[in-house]
Amino acid sequence: MKIGIIGAGNIGGNLTRRLTALGHEVSVANSRGPETLKALAEETGATPVTSAEAARGADVVVVTVPLKAVPALPSGLLDGAADGVAVIDTGNYYPQQRDGRIAAIEDGLPESRWTEQQIGHPVIKAFNGTYAQDILDKGLPRGAAGRQALPVAGDDSAAKQTVRDLIDELGFDTVDAGGIDESWRQQPGTPVYGNRGDAAAIEKALAEASPERTAEFRA
Repeated sequence: MKIGIIGAGNIGGNLTRRLTALGHEVSVANSRGPETLKALAEETGATPVTSAEAARGADVVVVTVPLKAVPALPSGLLDGAADGVAVIDTGNYYPQQRDGRIAAIEDGLPESRWTEQQIGHPVIKAFNGTYAQDILDKGLPRGAAGRQALPVAGDDSAAKQTVRDLIDELGFDTVDAGGIDESWRQQPGTPVYGNRGDAAAIEKALAEASPERTAEFRA
């Protein structure tokens, strides 16, 4: 597939490494410009581009930037993407640690619903509670005992299936975490956030989540 990755931090960088190794055609962008991605491009064979170019022709776009940076992404970011593009949101709201106060999220809007509103396109929430190093190290073949599972939330069933298939290819099981209105179940401070369990453990953790945001993750 043709995959655009916007954000070359820990998650974005390691997804670039794994997805290129699997044979996907990856374009990667960051906020500082393609020239700053030369080392990652040389390591992986990915194509460094601007954020405005990352989604061009892409079947999958990964938005993996700090939440506070989402409103600054280029207008019409997804206009040139392939029909039916699946947009993965890996973001988390860290008001005290990084992002500052976002009133709508404080008032209860799920983080990924807010991101959808900023970029004007539905998203699939995945990888937000995943340790970046695990993307490189923890993948196992399908059916392997103890295979780590990731929760995946989204309203578009076809896009969600594309993302789940991609995660399976990376070596992880998935658990359907419901629609974006239910995606608070995997936000920071919930039992599933940072959980390295198998599918049964992830299902249990999602069921035990509370919509009450913990103090650490409130402004």
